[in-house]
Amino acid sequence: MANLEKVYLSVGSNLGDKESNIASSIVILSSDKEILNIRTSSFYETEPLYNKNQSNFLNIMIECETTLTPFKLLDKISEIEKILGRKRKDVKNLPRTIDIDIVIFGDFFIETSQLSIPHPQALFRKFVLVPLKELAPELIFPKTKYTVTELLLNCPDNSSVVKYNIGKIA
Repeated sequence: MANLEKVYLSVGSNLGDKESNIASSIVILSSDKEILNIRTSSFYETEPLYNKNQSNFLNIMIECETTLTPFKLLDKISEIEKILGRKRKDVKNLPRTIDIDIVIFGDFFIETSQLSIPHPQALFRKFVLVPLKELAPELIFPKTKYTVTELLLNCPDNSSVVKYNIGKIA
């Protein structure tokens, strides 16, 4: 059997039924026999960072193990995003039904036009660091000598990241 690699995925949604979009992505991931031991953070309501003219996001972090390669996992993620109605456009930071990013993939360091691991912007985004801290506060973030907790303390992002109560009335 291939080696199991620990992976952290950032998942967000700000279009449609955000809770359902994220829950559906977890169900589809868990149906893959090569993705195991899934754990999720709490849901967090987060404000958009760049294009402020859109709804707030719901975000979570998924921790899992996989025998897939990073590029096979990227293919799986793209398939899930397509199933859940994500429309890929060249314009960045538009509203989306689902957005799944590979933040960390074991000890891999990849830098291609398709994929960067670890995710290059993760260190500067509270919507990534807050749920990651919930799952792995003492994890040393790859390419740094700092724990997730330390990175969050020094994160320059001032955006709002608030734990979300599932099913709350807006």
